[in-house]
Amino acid sequence: MRIEAYNQVQQLYQAQKVNRTQPTLAAAKTDKVQISSLGKDIQSAKSAVMSTPDIREDVVAGLKEKIQNGTYEVDTASFAEKLLAKYGEMR
Repeated sequence: MRIEAYNQVQQLYQAQKVNRTQPTLAAAKTDKVQISSLGKDIQSAKSAVMSTPDIREDVVAGLKEKIQNGTYEVDTASFAEKLLAKYGEMR
């Protein structure tokens, strides 16, 4: 076996590999985003929640006044029912 023949064959394959690459045409690619109606509803609800204050001062002011005057009373039966219902939900 002649080594020169192997080198010539190898050079032939390498030359073909180089010739196979062709320049690609620049294609205009664009990205497209679609937001579903559910996503839009969630976004509008989120913005509404973010715009409302964390503490409702009108409700808190009335409760503070009742506590300071000593006239605030808690309905223990109603409180117990709500507490048990919440406990049932957590189980």
